Amino acid sequence: MDTLETIKQQISENAVILYMKGSPNAPQCGFSMRASQALMACGQRFAYVDILANPDIRSELPKFANWPTFPQLWVKGELIGGCDIVTEMHEKGELKPLIDAAVAE
Repeated sequence: MDTLETIKQQISENAVILYMKGSPNAPQCGFSMRASQALMACGQRFAYVDILANPDIRSELPKFANWPTFPQLWVKGELIGGCDIVTEMHEKGELKPLIDAAVAE
């Protein structure tokens, strides 16, 4: 399976997936740390992909998503955004309802 197909499959098979540097428990950059903390605060399970361990995904996902940076949060097949957007949504109370609804379906 080529990298693009892998990305599409990951996004379609996971209601909530975070492409990040490192893991939620051991993030490798501040932006990934803030995004994963906001997601963990929602109290739902989510998938993640460590792009540092997956260089093909790291190079292909920005082209596919038309979004140049990481982390990237995808919910129900839709790109929500990066660290700033995820953090802002969390602070406004918008992230948890979105995640809860996605996981409930």
